[in-house]
Amino acid sequence: MTRLLAAAALTAFGFANARLPWHFVFPRDHAAHVAFQSEWWYYTGHLQTREGRRFGYELTFFRYGLRPGDPSPAPGQSRWRGNQVYPAHLALTDEQAGRFVHDEIVAREALGMGRASTRTLDVAVDGWTLRGSSPFRLHARSNEVTLDLVQTSEKPPAIHGREGVSLKGSCATCASHYYSLTRLRTRGTLVYEGVRSAVTGLSWMDHEFGSDELQPGVVGWDWFAIQLDDRREIMDYRLRHRDGTPVAESNGSLVDARGRVTPLALRDVDVRASGSWTSPHTHAVYPSGWRVRIPRAGIDVTLTPTVRDQELAGDGGGVAYWEGAVDIRDARTSRHVGTGYVELTGYAGALTF
Repeated sequence: MTRLLAAAALTAFGFANARLPWHFVFPRDHAAHVAFQSEWWYYTGHLQTREGRRFGYELTFFRYGLRPGDPSPAPGQSRWRGNQVYPAHLALTDEQAGRFVHDEIVAREALGMGRASTRTLDVAVDGWTLRGSSPFRLHARSNEVTLDLVQTSEKPPAIHGREGVSLKGSCATCASHYYSLTRLRTRGTLVYEGVRSAVTGLSWMDHEFGSDELQPGVVGWDWFAIQLDDRREIMDYRLRHRDGTPVAESNGSLVDARGRVTPLALRDVDVRASGSWTSPHTHAVYPSGWRVRIPRAGIDVTLTPTVRDQELAGDGGGVAYWEGAVDIRDARTSRHVGTGYVELTGYAGALTF
């Protein structure tokens, strides 16, 4: 408590410091927090058509502040001026065909091309939208995929970390405010390969905001979202130094069937990669397949990508990363026990925040 309260209110660049305690209030905190430099609303999930065809999906909206205070254009200034940048990513994993497609767009807030309300959840990036509060309504359309989803949360928000602070390192700003909706009942429509299908499934939502979060020498992270059939969920992230060793403050959460959250320290979760995969797009070498053990919770599972190539590698030279659907099985019996998503960053080049 004392260490968190001793942190400065602002970073060196004038944005709010997420190292200070935060009291989450919902639905208010589903909205944007423009005092902080970076923020994202991240949805992943597993969808199934009436015919039994299975898909994984990712839809993420990002917000990056260019200057602190979110200043509006002064009278007489160009309406093209804007202080926020909004990238968004869409990806679909076709498990039956072993195919992965993705797209990304970027909009400035100038002329209303991108926006995120600070009062309610209302995010829009060049026609892609995220609105509502359980149900959440998501819409995105690319050349190959159109998603329209309605999602209802079956559990309260899972707050990660302590006192509303999710530590990312030992530095004075290495933290975020971070929560998840770990079990979202999902329905809607998917248009893919010219076919419109009704879909149902299970999704996961992350909302995270902070400023100047990564300390020098951190190149990326491995993030795991596990949804077990017994209605427990696990979030675990491992920030990595350049030599591959994890940042000591890396941590996670165990959410029980009723939605109660137990913090997990780095030592509480044993994660071991069982193989690797080399990208034909970036030539980056990613871990591929994992065994995850949490002895205190009796969890011992394997995670296997449903498709090996789930790398988002844009043609425009942006950050490449692996974000993929995984199948989860009991490590001893090989029985299917859940589904999940894994995000791997920093393998195709170090990240900067």
